[in-house]
Amino acid sequence: MATRIAVVGATGNVGRELLNILEERMFPADEVFAVASRRSLGKEVSYGDRTLKCHDIEQFDFSQVDLVLMSAGGATAKEWAPKIAKAGAITIDNSSAWRMDPDVPLVVPECNGEAVLGYKKKMIIANPNCSTAQLVVALKPLHDAVGITRVVCSTYQSVSGAGKDAMDELWNQTRGVFVNDEPTPEVFQKEIAFNVIPQIDVFMEDGFTKEEWKMRVETKKILDPSIELVATCVRVPVFVGHSEAVNVELAGPLSAKKAKEILRESPGIMLV
Repeated sequence: MATRIAVVGATGNVGRELLNILEERMFPADEVFAVASRRSLGKEVSYGDRTLKCHDIEQFDFSQVDLVLMSAGGATAKEWAPKIAKAGAITIDNSSAWRMDPDVPLVVPECNGEAVLGYKKKMIIANPNCSTAQLVVALKPLHDAVGITRVVCSTYQSVSGAGKDAMDELWNQTRGVFVNDEPTPEVFQKEIAFNVIPQIDVFMEDGFTKEEWKMRVETKKILDPSIELVATCVRVPVFVGHSEAVNVELAGPLSAKKAKEILRESPGIMLV
């Protein structure tokens, strides 16, 4: 059976990485289309040793594909995922737009891969926030072993999580420090070069940021609604790579040695 894929948001950092991973993993796609906004029409992106020209999302016929990988922001996902579903294709969305919709599965393959079967309700599959995704991969085997009651998490998130403009801002500000250029924050609330910012996304009424809220509710949806989680999310002046310090309260006894054995044997985890 032929598999045809469209990558929406193909000119962005994540879209380009999606194309790289499809090629690296030799995903059995018979045809791959690069799709973006009208201003990117005709732009070229790499797909292995091939070059793809971008299609305009407004004009693209989604009935010619089976699967859409979308990383184009929440507003685009909200507008286009239902339209793509009507055309008969499945959307896997990278934004926060559909994550908490009860009719849309929120999936991390190592944790709840079977949940993907719920896609038929809306023809949409969501993947979680980047900080949640790496957290639940580590929590899942421990929760299966003895149960988790509470998690306290501090994240140290690179600027890549805020997109290409954020990476450019870190680069320009870092360079500017050495040539006495006054930094002008545009993407972030404060200067990010040689600094840490304890705010990712907007603050909510309870004092937590939306990023911290996402980690709590997404972990509950993916793993277990009974797990309590509190997070502090911090932006750090690193280009790529998120880190987390996690304190886990277990429901039963588990030695450090046994926990390491469990984690070492679990998919997606490397112990050093």
